[in-house]
Parts: sequence; C-alpha cells; structure tokens
Amino acid sequence: MLKDWEKPERPSDEEIEERLSKAREALATKQTAMKEQKLPVLVVLDGWGTAGKGSVLGRIIRNIDPRFFQVETMDRKTEDEKRKPFLYRYFIRIPEAGKYKFLDGSWMDEAVGDYIHGRLKRSEYKKYVESICRFERQLTDQGYLVLKFFFHIGRKEQKKRIEGLLADKNTGWRVSGDDLWQNKNYAKYKEVYDQYMTATNLPAAPWHLVDAKHKKWAELQVLEILIEGIDHALAVRSGGNADNAHTSSDMEADVMADMKFAKIMPIPKLSEIPLDKALSEEEYHKELDECQSRLKELHNILYRKKIPVIIAYEGWDAAGKGGNIKRITGALDPRGFEVHPIASPEPHEKARHYLWRFWNRLPRTGHIAIFDRTWYGRVMVERLEGFCSENDWRSAYREINEFEKELSDWGAIVIKFWVQIDKDVQLQRFTDRQNTPGKQWKITEEDWRNREKWDQYETAVNEMLQKTNTTYAPWVILESNDKKYARIKALKTVIEAIEKRI
Repeated sequence: MLKDWEKPERPSDEEIEERLSKAREALATKQTAMKEQKLPVLVVLDGWGTAGKGSVLGRIIRNIDPRFFQVETMDRKTEDEKRKPFLYRYFIRIPEAGKYKFLDGSWMDEAVGDYIHGRLKRSEYKKYVESICRFERQLTDQGYLVLKFFFHIGRKEQKKRIEGLLADKNTGWRVSGDDLWQNKNYAKYKEVYDQYMTATNLPAAPWHLVDAKHKKWAELQVLEILIEGIDHALAVRSGGNADNAHTSSDMEADVMADMKFAKIMPIPKLSEIPLDKALSEEEYHKELDECQSRLKELHNILYRKKIPVIIAYEGWDAAGKGGNIKRITGALDPRGFEVHPIASPEPHEKARHYLWRFWNRLPRTGHIAIFDRTWYGRVMVERLEGFCSENDWRSAYREINEFEKELSDWGAIVIKFWVQIDKDVQLQRFTDRQNTPGKQWKITEEDWRNREKWDQYETAVNEMLQKTNTTYAPWVILESNDKKYARIKALKTVIEAIEKRI
C-alpha cells in the first residue's frame, strides 16, 4: 500500500481552515447519535516515529465530550501483559458502546517492531497477522467502527524532525532509540509496513494513509474520514444500508467457510452417551487421594515452566459442576489458581464485545483459571432466551474457535468439560435441593424454567459440541449421574493434559 500510495493534493491554507472548522463542528454533534445508537468507535493511530500522531490526536479530542472518550498510548508491555496472550492488552481496551477509544500505537507497532528486531520468527509473525485480522473482523462483525490511520512521512522529513527535536533539551526526550533506528532502517521498515498493511487491509476495517507532512492538513484528513465513517456506521445501524445485511443462511455459509483452521473432530450426541458409569465409595476415595496428590505435584511444574491452564465447565443445572471444581481446586496451591463463576453480564460488560469479560479473566502464565460457565453462553442461553440475534450466535461458533485458538497458540492448555446427566436425575436433585433447607439457595425459579426447555437446550448443546470440538480445545463429556465418577474423570483428564504438555 505504501509503495503504490499516491499523495493527495493538499488544498490551500484557506480551504484547509474552512474545512477544518466545518469538520470540528460536525464531529462535536456526533456524540448524541453515537450514544443513542450505541455505536463503539475504535480509532487506531499508527505510522512513522515523529509523524505527529500525538499532536493531531490532541486537536481532534478537543471536539468531543471528555466523558465519552479515552486515549491510550500503547507503550511497552507491563510485566503482567507479558504473561498474557498477544492480543490481551488490546482486547481489554476496546470501547464501550456509544464511546470512543483512541489508541496511539497498536498491535501493528508491536507485531512489526518485534519482527524487524528479530524477536519474532517469520512463522510467529505470520500467526500474529492472522490473529490481528481475526480480531479486527470480530469487532466489526459485532458492530464496532474500527478506523485505522497510518501517518506517512518520508525519510528526509523524519530525519529533519528528529534533528529538530534533539536540538532542544525540552523536546529531545520525545525522540526514542526506536525512532533513530527506524530512520536508519527506513527502507526495511517501509517494506514490512507495506506488506503488513496489504495483509490487514480488511473490507470492514481498511487502512487510511494520511499525508502527515503538514499538521493541519493531517488533522483534516483524519477528521473527515472519522466523520464519514461514523455517518456510514450510524446509517447501517438505523437500517439505511439494508443491502449489507446478512441472512442466516449467508452467515452459516460464511462461518463454515472460515472455520477450516479449527480442525473440528467428531463427537457423539448427548443422547448417545451412556450414563451408567459409577464408582464405589472405596474406589472413589482411593483414586481421589492419588489424583489430587499428582495434580498438586504438576501444579508446581506448571508454575516453573510458566504454562497457563484454562479449564471451562458447562453442563446441566444440578449436574455437579461445583463439586467437581472443588475436587480440582482442593489439589492446587491457592496462590496459583482462580475460579470465575460466570453470571449474567454486568452493564459495562454488555456494552462491549461478549468475549471482553473473558479476555479480562485470563490467567497469567503458570497459573490456572477455572470458569464455572463460560463464553459458550452465547450459543446456549443467549441463543435460546433471545438475548442476541441469530446472526450473532451463529457467528459465535467461529469467534469462539478463534478465541480458543489464540489461547492455544499462546501456549495455554485448554480443557473443556460438559457435565452430563439425564432428565430424571436432574429432577431428583432439584427436588432434593428444594426440600433441604441447607440446599435451597442452590435452586431458583430460573432452574425450573430452563428445565422446561430441556429439548431446546439439548439441540443447542449438540450443535455447540459438534462445531467447537477442536484438536486444540476438545470437549470432554463428564458422565455425572454418579458424581464420584465424574469428579475422578475430570481430575484424570486435567492430569493427562498437563503431563502430555510437560
């Protein structure tokens, strides 16, 4: 893109001033419509060092109510961010619905910089680029407006600016060693930037090249593109661009075509799984002691080798997830794990991509995160209760497989349990909870309502299992009519997965 870029003709100073005045006023009026339509806007400012991103950004945000935007400078990673997946620090910074988030620097800086400096192998860099494309597509699929700007200046102009900043002791600090190295290796950077932008120039999140030689002209280019993007996004949300709407069949075809990377494995339907497996009390306690002892040893090795583990639990109400989790955590150092009980999303979570709250709960390397209910709520309860559109839950299969692929590529062990019981056992456990004072807190009206939809849920679960049973994040069915059997199977599954990795 940089190689073929034709520099736009710069208007006269008078025209720039006139158009700037109109653009600033127009941007100031957009906030009400953005808030009403719940439009989240993510603005990414990338480009050459000393190209003026910061000064242009400073001018743009003067036209926006400060309650509705945030600015983040994406400097070097914190120690905590270094122990999380590549995209973690970007995903957790996405804006709420109806608000702006401006990023000074982004995933482009990190990926290209690490690659050019040899911190990433070519194969690793390629995976980063693929992850970035999926990330940006996930955001735009969920209604985010993603605007990416690259501030472009020539090598001589960059050198001139660097020298000017260094000549003044009050501005010299703004020139980094990376800026100097970049100018020295300008041609190499330009080549990689060009390849990167070509690979990530997505239809819904294209690159906008900004002629950054003159500050006001650069500001005008960004403002007018920003306004045009917001207007278009608002028109789509209000039904002004129905031609772009996907039908359910279109979405299904798109999702299946894009899931070739996932390597789906066959898995039996729930009705085909025998639930007669059981353990005696003596067998159970003997195996429990052995498994917990081994898992305790393995937890220390995980920490030393900095391997993260993510254990996800889904299953029928009263299937025994809580007791199962308790037997696993009973073997772990409490400083090295966290259990996340997932309930209905809070308002600030609803205002973002549905995966946002799970990215925020990922473990550090060497630690274990256990999820009691998970991101699969999107294709179960949200699907059946109408909390999201059909296109939303259909596209979620792909997004979830991509999410788990990110975790696996990061180096995490991903273990997913479906805790299975039959309808009669559930009724027996519901009745026991209702009739036992110490257990009544475990049963709610919602549990009874969900039970009435057993067949609908079973259909949804079967589809979920079939579309997300991947080689890197397979499902394990825990036959839990006998809780003791399910607990030991879960422990053995975790132990086997860890031993295989180490």
